[in-house]
Amino acid sequence: MKAGHLRIGSGAGFAGDRWEPAAELVEHGDIDVIAFECLAERTIARETLALLRGSGPGYSPKLEERLRAVLPACAAKGIRIVTNMGAAAPVPAAHAACALAAELDVRDFSCAVLIGDDVRDQLSTRAELTLLESGEPLESILPRMASANAYLGADAVAEAMASGALAVITGRIADPSLFVGPMLHAFGWSYDDYAKLAQATAAGHLLECAGQVTGGYFADPGVKDVADLARLGFPFADITPTGEVTIGKLTDAGGRVDVATCSEQLLYEIDDPGAYITPDCVLDMGGISLRQSAPDRVQVSGARAAPRTSSYKVSVGYFDGYLGEGQLSYGGPNAVARARLAGEIVKQRLALRGFAFDDLRIDLIGLDSLHGPAEGRPEPYEVRLRVAGKTENRAAAEAVGWEVAALYTNGPSGGAGDFSSVREILAVQSVLLARDLVPTRIKLIETR
Repeated sequence: MKAGHLRIGSGAGFAGDRWEPAAELVEHGDIDVIAFECLAERTIARETLALLRGSGPGYSPKLEERLRAVLPACAAKGIRIVTNMGAAAPVPAAHAACALAAELDVRDFSCAVLIGDDVRDQLSTRAELTLLESGEPLESILPRMASANAYLGADAVAEAMASGALAVITGRIADPSLFVGPMLHAFGWSYDDYAKLAQATAAGHLLECAGQVTGGYFADPGVKDVADLARLGFPFADITPTGEVTIGKLTDAGGRVDVATCSEQLLYEIDDPGAYITPDCVLDMGGISLRQSAPDRVQVSGARAAPRTSSYKVSVGYFDGYLGEGQLSYGGPNAVARARLAGEIVKQRLALRGFAFDDLRIDLIGLDSLHGPAEGRPEPYEVRLRVAGKTENRAAAEAVGWEVAALYTNGPSGGAGDFSSVREILAVQSVLLARDLVPTRIKLIETR
């Protein structure tokens, strides 16, 4: 911790994010902590299935590459790493990180692993719990459950950091909590000091999506211009012991940090800005003030919070059938009419073959795939047909792409560039589980 404040860098905003901006922060950002948020709702279900089926390690497939980019410099500078790249297998992830450290000759490296978010056993005996999204009982999806993970909070991250390990590896953690945990640890804040937790959670929410707050998702050419997007930098937050927050980025990195970019990210994925529920508090954004304090520096103040709830949100991933898809392009005069005819042919062919679907969609990408019926819109000169069917029957899902490809010689004219796929659908719903049913523990893993 430098000059009376803690500087936390955002190293990733999702599993497929770049790692060059994180390396820039580690090398030139004078940061104390780098946090990698790499776990979307379906990601952990996917990694759980990969682990069970022996088709993957269960943790983020990019863990080694991402850590390779920053680990030597983090070790040399004492920059601590916090990440949820452990996904469904945080202990094996820590062993992989230790093996990488040994390969890179990083000495005295250790990982603190947070264990306890996997609550499949707890849910298996609580079929009566209500699914928040549908109102149905958990029993309705329990036989198809692939994963069940509680969104743990910053207190568990702070406990892991107290071990002194250079890296903290977790499974499911609430996104802002990855950033709030280091603040709790560094400043020794009470977990009931909601004034500071509010500011910390606001900062964590601004940082969790990485490049979005530096202008990535904000950019709209000619409307909201962002310089040097090809070299977009990731943000950091300076936090003081009293809870003052400033969001910034490296001067030489691409992008921008200002009131506009921070305002958009603050409201991103928020249902109720007055009651944003996290495991640490219920954040009220209504009084938040954003002030441009310097170029690429925004001060955040006025966050308030109510006490945390008595339960954890649990994300339940489950198998929900198959999605069969086929695509084909049409161009030139009358392209839209030919594509529409092609879609109707596929629909009829699937019915003639006796296949039924829970949902069958026929879209023209470039015309009506995003916004529905296209009446009144100018017709494009080229368009891409997409037929997608959701079904419990894998053979029916496979038939979708087959019938689209058959259009090549069976008409109408001018189709090209076919593509088809069949994939399992991993759906996600949520339940609430009492906190006392979710015990956590820390496991320390060190290089040998």
